[in-house]
Amino acid sequence: MVMNTGQNLPDWTPPPIKSLEDTGLTRIFVEDLALKLLYFQGELSGRDIAELLHLPFQTVVSPIMDSLKREQLCEVKGAGGLGTASFRYIITGKGITRTREQLERSAYTGAAPVPWDDYVRAINSQGGKQLRVNPPIMKKALSHLVLEESVFSKIGPAVNSGKSIFLYGPPGNGKTTIAESIGRMILKNDIYIPYAVEVDGQIIKVYDEINHVMVPEEEQIARGGTGPLNRRMDTRWVRIKRPVIMVGGELTLDGLELVYDPNNRFYEAPFQMKANGGMFLIDDFGRQQIRPRDLLNRWIVPMEKNIDFLALHTGRKVEVPFAVLIVFSTNLPPRDLVDEAFLRRIRHKIEVSSPTFDGYREIFKRMCAARGMEYDEQGVRYLLQEYYVKPKRPLRANHPRDLIEQMTDIAEYFGVKPQLSKELIDRAANAYFVDL
Repeated sequence: MVMNTGQNLPDWTPPPIKSLEDTGLTRIFVEDLALKLLYFQGELSGRDIAELLHLPFQTVVSPIMDSLKREQLCEVKGAGGLGTASFRYIITGKGITRTREQLERSAYTGAAPVPWDDYVRAINSQGGKQLRVNPPIMKKALSHLVLEESVFSKIGPAVNSGKSIFLYGPPGNGKTTIAESIGRMILKNDIYIPYAVEVDGQIIKVYDEINHVMVPEEEQIARGGTGPLNRRMDTRWVRIKRPVIMVGGELTLDGLELVYDPNNRFYEAPFQMKANGGMFLIDDFGRQQIRPRDLLNRWIVPMEKNIDFLALHTGRKVEVPFAVLIVFSTNLPPRDLVDEAFLRRIRHKIEVSSPTFDGYREIFKRMCAARGMEYDEQGVRYLLQEYYVKPKRPLRANHPRDLIEQMTDIAEYFGVKPQLSKELIDRAANAYFVDL
């Protein structure tokens, strides 16, 4: 696990780039990246190329462009201002020929990747600290939830273990909300990840705008950071909030491997690699397109050894850190999913049970306060008696919220005040509950 008690400051900062050697990339590799930018975009200034490659102009990009000019692979068309950074470059016929040959190997364009070994060191450097929680911290983090003590008392030790967590129980009782709350509570400090990594000449995209939240520059400065535009830092790395990645029924075994794009000839990092330094929540466990047994088989070694192995299409396997808190959440009985041998490998099993009548009332009070509706004990007593006790319907933690929203919709339609009246309760319950 990867956490600390600092003021959101990362445990590790990318070192500055003072020369091409500091990038860990060869001159030819960077030249090809620059040529592909010119090939696809037509005309770019030296400053544009540096920004797109996330490399410093003066110490890296300028010498690269000088080399390309000498080899007649590009030429200067003009200048948009003072200084060599304003020179505008276009690709030559000779450069087009070389680039087309390179595109047969990889069509990747964008931020220059970081070497694989640098990525591994960075994740390991940011992966050795864990926030230890105690009952006061847990109460504050989960104060928005109404949980039975038998559930609450198990969550803290599970978080402190940094191991896998298995949440199970009937639907609608907050398993996903609990997992997300754990993520917000313990994943406090930011982390640096690269836009992409390079291994054996192959490129793997790591940064994902959908699953990663970049820390805005002004927020970085406010937290004591230097901001992404500080050119003294290696800007091939992006500062993000620790990831909380959630997948559901769409998860397949292929989603846990390097995803190779045969058209563009580069890879997309799998979910667990994108979640490094954070949490990976597998929601609706057991409803995926793969058998639970196959999924756990895939993760036996990563969960026990904190390392994973990913295969390139060339046949080479690379070792990657598995610095992830895995949380499984399911509505299905554990015995229907996996056998005892597999459950043993999931360290903490927590049953999130349905609320008691007192717990249900407390949730109802909170939801009424949140929706601006006056709480009426008489109305809730009627609801419980008529729609839970008599039909022997189980209580669910999400019912108060849903029923209050249902009553509000009905009240707005009829132009009356939303309240816990017998008429509104009957209309809402009859429209909401379905006897299966």
